[in-house]
Amino acid sequence: MEISKIGEFGLIERLTKDINVQQSSTLKGVGDDCAVLSYPDTRVLTTTDMLMEGVHFDLTYTDLRNLGYKSAMVNISDIFAMNGTPRQLLVSFALSKRFTVEDLEMLYEGIRAACQKWNVDIVGGDTTSSLTGLAISITCIGDAHEEDIVYRNGAHDTDLICVSGDLGASYMGLQLLEREKSVYYQQVNELNKRIKEAKADGTYDAKLETFRQESTALKDFQSDFAGKEYLLQRQLKAEARGDIIERLREAGIRPTAMMDISDGLSSELHHICKQSGVGCRIFEKNLPIDYQTAVMAEEMNMNVTTCALNGGEDYELIFTVPIGDHEKIKNMEDVHLIGHITRAELGMMLVSRDNQDFELKAQGWNHMNSN
Repeated sequence: MEISKIGEFGLIERLTKDINVQQSSTLKGVGDDCAVLSYPDTRVLTTTDMLMEGVHFDLTYTDLRNLGYKSAMVNISDIFAMNGTPRQLLVSFALSKRFTVEDLEMLYEGIRAACQKWNVDIVGGDTTSSLTGLAISITCIGDAHEEDIVYRNGAHDTDLICVSGDLGASYMGLQLLEREKSVYYQQVNELNKRIKEAKADGTYDAKLETFRQESTALKDFQSDFAGKEYLLQRQLKAEARGDIIERLREAGIRPTAMMDISDGLSSELHHICKQSGVGCRIFEKNLPIDYQTAVMAEEMNMNVTTCALNGGEDYELIFTVPIGDHEKIKNMEDVHLIGHITRAELGMMLVSRDNQDFELKAQGWNHMNSN
């Protein structure tokens, strides 16, 4: 169904008609000029992200439901990174005429699935037209008590540096998808070249059936991703690590500084160290790397440590804790101790597997750099 047949308000009603409020702080959600929220006893946290087709996602290989899920999760992740609790979400789209009502329903299905996982209310948003494809803008609202909020500037000398999950898998998933896309379009371009040559030399009619068969085969093109499913999941379906926040709270641990890893571990560490006025020392041997990530890096002749440090889009948590919490943190499930905070004059260093010191450079994703 074309969106123009039901209009903007018809589309909004169709996407939001059965949304049920989960949070007591949501006094009024979708359906009025503004959502009405009540936070009388806590601090309000707000974050927003914009995802652009061709920059942040490629619909050649990205499923719309997974895209919606990821779009919501990357915002929810920011609230967790402040040690807060996500409560509400505002969802806005700009879309071109090539998208149907069913496409938007699939996208919204993913957003709602992410919200349901963390009991987040969708309370409003906007839709508009686009001449360049799909853009998604999401704002997440959460809360935390003042004493619980964790900023980037609280790390101190001797604090321990921890990360959740594993690193580099999302980046290797992206490399895998881009490689398969390149193979596909290489075959398409080769077929088009041969068709053009056949038309030029007068053999097109004789080869027409062959061209049709090859064209049909390309339409049914399927990559073999066996053994690499984890990499694809990490790239296409991000997960916010609210479970880690819950474990830290249960253990009575309040991080001194924290971020989610969206642009790469090295970049996030630079943010924490710069804003905290400290240095750091992390150990290559302690970086958590999944087996599939290591295998894929070797297959593509890439340095797996570089991928883990700079790949980005892991959406794991990097945080620092006082050294006195070592016993609490060392055996925590899916949390890894990778180094410690130092004085600023000692710099930001990576200790290699053979105990050589290297300056840790921020080489993660730069949104304003076309390269």
